Amino acid sequence: MIEESTDPERLPKNQTVVSIMGEMGRDFDGSYAQYTLLPNEQIYPIDTNLSWETLATIPETYYTAFGSMKNLKIEHNDKVLVRGATSGVGVAFLNLIKAKYKDVTVSGSTRDMSKKSLLIEVGFDEVIEDKENELDTSSEYDKVLELVGTVTIKDSFKHLKEGGILCDTGILGGKWYLEEFDPIFDIKKNSYLTSFVSENVDEVKIKELFDYIETNNIIVKPEKIFKLDEVNKAHDYLESTNSFGKVIVLNEFE
Repeated sequence: MIEESTDPERLPKNQTVVSIMGEMGRDFDGSYAQYTLLPNEQIYPIDTNLSWETLATIPETYYTAFGSMKNLKIEHNDKVLVRGATSGVGVAFLNLIKAKYKDVTVSGSTRDMSKKSLLIEVGFDEVIEDKENELDTSSEYDKVLELVGTVTIKDSFKHLKEGGILCDTGILGGKWYLEEFDPIFDIKKNSYLTSFVSENVDEVKIKELFDYIETNNIIVKPEKIFKLDEVNKAHDYLESTNSFGKVIVLNEFE
């Protein structure tokens, strides 16, 4: 959620405020309403000259990608895998890494290899097919961003180098809970499992993200833009096999 404040008792004139998820749309209704009520602690002021299209593309996608990147402790010359690369978070994560770590190799997985050219076009160095929750490769990686989730995490650990880090961030596989997982044996030896959720947020972290984007001259843009009366089309697109990257809905009508 993004709004521009002109109430001097709330924020300085024309300062933008951003709400980063915090169960909005779950615990708090009103995602597509004219107004919605959120706890004050979920609203963060930012100073920016970014366009509405760009600003709407950042939370919560880029914030989730940024938090995951920090938890993975990316280093120069790392070999990184994004499991679920065609998602909005997957593409955002790639953009954040490539802007600062030019020598990091980033591979992306997909279940639909017809999207290989799109993944290469946005900057992935290699595209790997995910065949029924198993990667069609013998390669190993220093860091793995797990966006498919519980249904592939055991296989992802098979492709993690000893001493590597796996960050479990997404549930694109549609399964919430991890079953039949023995951390003693299923976590690659001498390696690490961490996670990130967008509720892990505060004003300092928000500012750090926007500073990172500005400092590294990251071009942030949505893959598709829909108007408010096209919300149903936006959802249809996201649920289709054609979906790719971040989709936003602007508060505009034809």
